[in-house]
Amino acid sequence: MPAPVNEPVLDYAPGSPERAALNSALAELANRPAALPHVIGGRPVTGTGTETDVRAPHDHRLRLGTLRNATADDARAAVAAARAAAPAWRDLPYDERAAVFLRAADLLAGPWRARLVAATMLGQSKTSYQAEIDAACELIDFWRFNAHFGREVLAEQPVANSAGTWNRTDHRPLEGFVYAITPFNFTAIAANLPTAPALMGNTVVWKPSPTQQLAASLTMELLRAAGLPPGVINMVTGDGLAVSDVVLDQPDLAGIHFTGSTATFRHLWRATAQRLDTYASYPRLVGETGGKDFVLAAPCAEPVALRTALVRGAFEYQGQKCSAASRAYVPSSVWERIREELAETVDALPMGDVRDHRNFLGAVIDERAFARHRAVLDEAQADPKVEVVAGGTYDDAKGWFVRPTVLRVDDPEHPAFSTEYFGPILAVHVYDDSLPGALDAIVEQVDATSPYALTGAVFATDRTVVHQLSERLRFAAGNFYVNDKPTGAVVGQQPFGGGRASGTNDKAGAATNLLRWTSPRSIKETFVPAVDHVYPHMQDPREVDLTDRVW
Repeated sequence: MPAPVNEPVLDYAPGSPERAALNSALAELANRPAALPHVIGGRPVTGTGTETDVRAPHDHRLRLGTLRNATADDARAAVAAARAAAPAWRDLPYDERAAVFLRAADLLAGPWRARLVAATMLGQSKTSYQAEIDAACELIDFWRFNAHFGREVLAEQPVANSAGTWNRTDHRPLEGFVYAITPFNFTAIAANLPTAPALMGNTVVWKPSPTQQLAASLTMELLRAAGLPPGVINMVTGDGLAVSDVVLDQPDLAGIHFTGSTATFRHLWRATAQRLDTYASYPRLVGETGGKDFVLAAPCAEPVALRTALVRGAFEYQGQKCSAASRAYVPSSVWERIREELAETVDALPMGDVRDHRNFLGAVIDERAFARHRAVLDEAQADPKVEVVAGGTYDDAKGWFVRPTVLRVDDPEHPAFSTEYFGPILAVHVYDDSLPGALDAIVEQVDATSPYALTGAVFATDRTVVHQLSERLRFAAGNFYVNDKPTGAVVGQQPFGGGRASGTNDKAGAATNLLRWTSPRSIKETFVPAVDHVYPHMQDPREVDLTDRVW
């Protein structure tokens, strides 16, 4: 099997061939709204559910396609197709299954790259660079590295055999099907959640986010082009309410692979628990959920590096990353050196239609997100305890645009430090580092204020301080960064996931995650079986000849 290497990132510089190809794909997708059907048993299925337009977040008028909400009948058909495909798929040798995803990776690295990057830009309002590192590089990496990690899982065998025996581990798929529920913000995550269980021999019912449906539908086309057999992954579109009602009631539900909000994951967990007596096995629940990710600067932090990390970490992709920096703790001595330039930089960030490659940000994903952020900014403007350092405005005339915003909040217990906004809003607490023990006190705030533990970053040049902060914040983040922004995990380098209210920490992009989609069977083979049930200790001493015994 080819050794995995991280896919190089294209930069889409003016005059580059990748920029020309991308612009062509953007024009094609924008000018040809697509039907976005379910794919069940390998066939496009229009369905009869309510019709919904998929539109570009940065341009309300731009219709990209039309989907239909999956009905209970659609969901039942998807489950039936997954069941029907299961025997042949799990019996296919691992290398043959892996070859599908390795071929998909190469197709994406080549002829499919521009189209999937363009679909991610238009449907999710990502800039060309943000779409490239997501829809191209990270997804290619997932498929290549997962194939490698899966091989490592299969190679894990018992280390000892007693005389006359052979011990083996059979890494079976789960007994049943997997339900994959995927988010709007990353095309790579949306594709990895159904394909990781499929690689290990499972069949899947996949429910993408409606706002990511354009890229999800292209991903499904790509997988079919790569040779994925019908019914292995069955995609149903829409809000998913009817799908979950049907899927959670199936006795052979074997697992749920989820990325989304903490509230939704907890709902799924409770709903599964209420049906526990009806399942043939205990369903595996794997979830990566919310985050209130921190940046903590020590007095010895390097100011320019900190300022850059705050801008990129908080505002790339409009702060709509699970890992985005949304709260920062900065010593007053450092804040005095970065405040003015931070505010000027943030206020100058270009925002608009992502087809204009000069923009740093696009729009937030939909009207509901816009309304939530608008309410937060209105409250901040009216709160005497909050200073709006930069941004604080919004505009929905053409698209769902929210200006990147920096709030200075003196009270470290303020909701701005614990509530997940999932948008371009950064709350900063400035602590007085002239006071004895100030850094120690703020570390306690960082660890205790938020229920989440996804990502976090510390900035310090003194190595002793780095070590102390790392140890004291050991459980505050599943992905921990030193002198870097808390975003941008790379498959094969930083397996991703967090604990506490942020999920089950099963680490996407690692063998850890693939293990969750296997059910190992231990096999012992004895070459010459015993023919007498009597053990030596059971013999009568009077019947044993001891004359030749050497004492």
